[in-house]
Amino acid sequence: MSYIQQAGLPFAKMHGLGNDFVVIDLRGGGDPPAPPLVARLADRNQGVGFDQLATFETCEDADARLRFWNADGSVSGACGNATRCIARVLLDETGQASLRLRTDHGILLAEDAGGGLTRVNMGPPVLDWRAIPLAREVEIDHLPIEGDPVATGMGNPHMTFFVEDAQAVDLAAFGAAMEHHPLYPERTNVEIVQVLSRDEVLLRIWERGTGATLASGSCSCAAVVAAARRGLTERRVRVNVPGGMLTIDWREDGVWMEGPTAHVFSGVLTPEWLSA
Repeated sequence: MSYIQQAGLPFAKMHGLGNDFVVIDLRGGGDPPAPPLVARLADRNQGVGFDQLATFETCEDADARLRFWNADGSVSGACGNATRCIARVLLDETGQASLRLRTDHGILLAEDAGGGLTRVNMGPPVLDWRAIPLAREVEIDHLPIEGDPVATGMGNPHMTFFVEDAQAVDLAAFGAAMEHHPLYPERTNVEIVQVLSRDEVLLRIWERGTGATLASGSCSCAAVVAAARRGLTERRVRVNVPGGMLTIDWREDGVWMEGPTAHVFSGVLTPEWLSA
């Protein structure tokens, strides 16, 4: 039995490098929480607290079907670290060496990378302005925005800036403003990247619908794709985020992300709290 499966409405608190999630196992049936409940759960004072909520359920053409929500209750098309967390649950539960996981971004491959690490192929980057999506046709490698950012799709839309000193950026103000830039009709994640070498970068993250986070898989993937397209780095890069380090490898078959995961605790949401 999975450690997420308990009586009542159980959940697990998990994280990947501090990018934290509430994970709900729906393989036994049931509906995911409605957006207002997701937002209540995300409250770190009166709920459980998380960057994203993730559910997984049975699926005919994959080992599981994954869905994601941001802290404000909005749907997230992809969440790399949550995908790795759920993959770790299923890899440990089944003893399999690899998995196929269906998301809104397509079927993603996940593997046990050894040493307690989990690797997920986040699929190829989206490099067409319509599919990212952007509001109009522009050169995605040089957006007409102050700071000369890059646009990339990794299941979610991304805007990546390259700076000399990432720590000098007021992320709260800058990220909140850029998230709602009119060029991005569905809002965007924002990455602030400082290139340290051809194979290492420092990354600060602002996620749409959530805010500043300690890590983000899709943002790390988008940052490396943008850096490689600009010729600033190789395609295999160590990404230093506030919560630790991910390895991103942009291969021919997609963008692979590798790093640690952690199961922090399991709990049960009480009927009284759910109906309040």
